[in-house]
Amino acid sequence: MDRVQFQEALLDVMERKVHWAWPSFTSGQVAAERLHVHLEQEYAVYIRDFAQLLGRAYVRCPVGEVRRELAENLYEEETGRLTRGRPHAELFLEYPRGLGMDLARFDAVELLPEAAAYRATLDALTNEHGWETATAVTTIFVEGTPFERGELDASKPKRPEPPLEDHPLVKHYGLPLEALELTKVHREVEGEHRASAWHIILDHVGADARPAVVAGMERALSDWLRYRDAVAVACGLTRAA
Repeated sequence: MDRVQFQEALLDVMERKVHWAWPSFTSGQVAAERLHVHLEQEYAVYIRDFAQLLGRAYVRCPVGEVRRELAENLYEEETGRLTRGRPHAELFLEYPRGLGMDLARFDAVELLPEAAAYRATLDALTNEHGWETATAVTTIFVEGTPFERGELDASKPKRPEPPLEDHPLVKHYGLPLEALELTKVHREVEGEHRASAWHIILDHVGADARPAVVAGMERALSDWLRYRDAVAVACGLTRAA
C-alpha cells in the first residue's frame, strides 16, 4: 500500500462516518426529554477520556516530531490553556448545563451495550496496537468528520461552520449562546489539529504499518455505526424503511 492508496483508504473510512439519524438530531426531531441520552453517551464513551486515549498514542510513539505534535493536542484537550483555560471535557458539560439537565447524571453514566462495545474498541485500538493505529483512531477517526478530504484539498468542502445562532442546540432546544464555548474552541484550533493529524499519519506511518492502521479505522467505524444506531433508538428514532 503506497502513500496515495493509504490516504484514499483512510478518506474512504471517514466518508462513511455518516449516520442515518444525525439529521434528526440537527433538525430538532429528538424529543427534548431524551436529548440527555445522546449527550451522556458521547461524554462517557470518549469525550471525558479523550485526553487519556490521545495520551496512549503519545507514550507509545518513538518519533520525537510526532510526540511534540501529539503533546500540543493533548495539552489543549486536558487543560484548555491554549484557548479558554478549561479542559475540553469541562467545556462539553456546558451543553447539558445550559439545557437545564441534571449534571449529576454525567458522573455515573450507564453506557448502552453498543456504547460500551465501541468504547472497548477504542481502548483496544489505543492500548493493544502500535502508536500508528492509536494515533489514527484518535486524531483522524474520533476527531474527524466526513469532510476530511477538504482538509487535504482546498478545492473540496470542509466541515460546515454555520453561525452559532444556527447551532442545533441553540435553534431547536434553546441553548444559550454562551454555552457554546467548546464549539468556539473547536473552530479556533480544529484546522490546525486536522492538518497535524494528517501530517503525522501520512508522513510518519511506514508502509508496513499502513494495513493495520486501515483495519483499525474500519473496526472503529463499524462499532461507531452500531453505537450510533443504539443511541438513535434510545432517543426514540426509527430508521425509515
